[in-house]
Amino acid sequence: MFDGTGAAPAVADVAIEGGRIAEVGVGLDGDDQVDAHGLSVLPGLFDCHVHTVVSGGDLAGLAYRPFSYQFFEAARNLRATLDAGITTVRDAAGADLGIKRAAEDGLIDGPRVHIAISALSQTGGHYDGWQPSGLQLTPVLPHPGRPSGVADGPEAVRREAREIIRAGADVLKVCVSGGIMSSRDHPEHAQLRPDELAVIVAEAEAVELKVMAHAHSADGVKAALRAGVRSIEHGTLLDDEAIELMLRSDAWLVPTLLVHDFLQRAATSGAPLPPGAVEKLAWATEAHHDSVARAVAAGVKVAMGTDSGVVPHGNNLDELALLTGVGLSPERALSAATSEAARLLGVADELGTLEPGKRADLVLVHGDALDLADLKPRIRAVYMNGRRVRYAAGDHGRHETDAASP
Repeated sequence: MFDGTGAAPAVADVAIEGGRIAEVGVGLDGDDQVDAHGLSVLPGLFDCHVHTVVSGGDLAGLAYRPFSYQFFEAARNLRATLDAGITTVRDAAGADLGIKRAAEDGLIDGPRVHIAISALSQTGGHYDGWQPSGLQLTPVLPHPGRPSGVADGPEAVRREAREIIRAGADVLKVCVSGGIMSSRDHPEHAQLRPDELAVIVAEAEAVELKVMAHAHSADGVKAALRAGVRSIEHGTLLDDEAIELMLRSDAWLVPTLLVHDFLQRAATSGAPLPPGAVEKLAWATEAHHDSVARAVAAGVKVAMGTDSGVVPHGNNLDELALLTGVGLSPERALSAATSEAARLLGVADELGTLEPGKRADLVLVHGDALDLADLKPRIRAVYMNGRRVRYAAGDHGRHETDAASP
């Protein structure tokens, strides 16, 4: 058992009652037993940066897709995410309150969903989908439950933040730099001014929410941290001052290494990408790995996120091996997807570790869970709230409502 607390893996039983972990120890008993001989037991995993309604980077193709099609894609994408042992996600713009509630109520099959709904962006910024033709090309077009998020100036930004909060956001997302996949800006350039960021953070704090920041440039990272954001997403160009500020701010880094790795391969294979994306990728990928490695070496807290949606959904666990490539041990990489992620999302009292009283989210994996290179094919079962929701391929046995000694 890898319990997520930082303790070394050890042989143990997990007793579950009423959807929660009742006891962890050796020689436990229960009315129903699951034989996990030869398996490793992990806490349910987290992905702190997904886009549920996005299924690829072909923005031009979105012009031909019916508006409602995205919600059916979201159901498919959430199923694929659960298949990977991910029982909690943070959607970094796209999923609205309807998708979150549909997952909560069991109308669709998938993990718990924390939602940002829309990203706050300046005009011409990373989430402004305006193109020279006049078309708006973005996978997260506004609708009544998903405000635009594009605004300029403190008062306009304040109104957008309040509309997103009203729509049911669990977190606010800001774009403090340009992006790779946005064709009208550049990742090196900082976006949103300090007075705008201060207003966004103040509105979040007023309703006890946190702020996550899409941030490639060092200047954007530092502006976000000075304003009080909780996590930096991507962190491609961290300089020494930005890393020191992350440490002082007690902020998390969500590196999303997988997205640059995937897009590089997609560009090589000739996949359709927005104008300028290939050039920006070549410039950013090497810098990204160096930036994250220096942050890890300095002791910055890391939580796992993948940018799934740009990356195909269901490949989330490939991020773990990439994290070991920038200096995290296998234990710390798994912690980034369990206990650290739970702390970032503010749910560490319920999830992220296998301890008495926590919700019984578990992933059963054949062999050594610290062998991260091929983790997904070795998943044998996934539990949420003590209920078995996923089996290994070809295993269609009964669903236990309670289990002991998995």
